[in-house]
Amino acid sequence: MSRPCSKAIIVVSGLGNGVGVGAEVAKLFSKELGYRVALVSRPRKDVEDLAAGIKSEGGEAEVFSLQEYTHQEIKSVFDRMKAFWPDGRLKTAVWNTGQWSNIPFLDIAENDIKLSVQINVVAATAFSQEAVRMFTAPATGEGDEGAGGTLLVTGATSAWRGSHSFGAFAAGKHGLRAISQSIAREYGPQGVHVAFIVIDGTVLTKRTEALFGEKKGKGWLHDEGQALSPRSIAKTYLFLHQQSRDCWTLELDLRPAKEKF
Repeated sequence: MSRPCSKAIIVVSGLGNGVGVGAEVAKLFSKELGYRVALVSRPRKDVEDLAAGIKSEGGEAEVFSLQEYTHQEIKSVFDRMKAFWPDGRLKTAVWNTGQWSNIPFLDIAENDIKLSVQINVVAATAFSQEAVRMFTAPATGEGDEGAGGTLLVTGATSAWRGSHSFGAFAAGKHGLRAISQSIAREYGPQGVHVAFIVIDGTVLTKRTEALFGEKKGKGWLHDEGQALSPRSIAKTYLFLHQQSRDCWTLELDLRPAKEKF
């Protein structure tokens, strides 16, 4: 398959079992824009298979594994990515790493809060810092477009409001939204577009089928009016990345037609 030649890079963190939002974004940016794809994940064969699939379609993809989402390991991922593609320019960074919990308030333990904050605040901050540093780095030579890039952050309904048994989860997602807003206002003038995407509904994945498929009745997750398709979400991420600087979206919410809101 032919595609435009590009030294531009997209880094995607949060790939699950290789069939969700992160995976579809990675495949779409490779196919439509010819971007090199850096896949960030804990070691998983599913992610290796995703990279192999992108390569089989003529794209460039590499897996940069980490054991834990800490400042040190995230920095190591970006250092390895820069060493692997020394002539590349990061143009898109997608924070899609999830940490989901559904715990009654009086059952929330200290570690539940720490885990939510670690992924949604600490790790997201580290990832965003490394991305912004690369977005704002000066041009390195011919063919380098210079400063600028898009940081796309996957949020959830809990970033807007807490709900029954979602206290720990909402605390982290509120923090993630606040960080995204702050980065946008600080680095927008330097060409960094930050978009926070609220996924207001259930996304069709292997995990959600296992969790909810039988609960609401077989087949409901495959009704486009009741669940969001990862591929459709990915198309929105591509749209956000391609927005002109005179008309940037800061926050956007996505939901299927029958979702209550």
